[in-house]
Amino acid sequence: MTIEIIIFIAAILLGVVIYWRESRGNKIYLFFNKIMNSKELQMKDTDTKGFVFQQNFVLRFVYIAVLFLLGILIVQFLIPINYATISLFASMIFGTLIGTYIAGAIFKSSEMIEEQTESIEEKFNEVVEKGKDFIEDFQSKETKDVEVTKEVPKVNEKSARERLKDKGLL
Repeated sequence: MTIEIIIFIAAILLGVVIYWRESRGNKIYLFFNKIMNSKELQMKDTDTKGFVFQQNFVLRFVYIAVLFLLGILIVQFLIPINYATISLFASMIFGTLIGTYIAGAIFKSSEMIEEQTESIEEKFNEVVEKGKDFIEDFQSKETKDVEVTKEVPKVNEKSARERLKDKGLL
């Protein structure tokens, strides 16, 4: 059971590496595409789709399974195939598949962070400027309030009752 866990974790890391490698360039996929398809059906050189990069689940699973089938055929001559090797084989496939999705999530989140970084910096600078303006306004209001209260003496005003009587309402 311990070897399966180690293989599974290694397969996840392999999936991350495969996804990262294909996100940088897909020359092998373009090569197989040119061999398999006619001129009209071939991909353009600018397309970024690869064996696992920008593929749906089923095709990604098929390509990873074929990769490990080829690997197990080579390893078959070194060790016999039994239940343990089939179990390791399945762990490697699913670990690699999970690793590709983890790498996809990491790349997508890093792209989103890069996009949001500029707007966050602008918002932060805007908030700092508003804070400075608020503090300046607050300080200037305190000095104005103190000056206003000193300058305006209290005038003897009529009471509310007297004002109503003057208007003829009482």
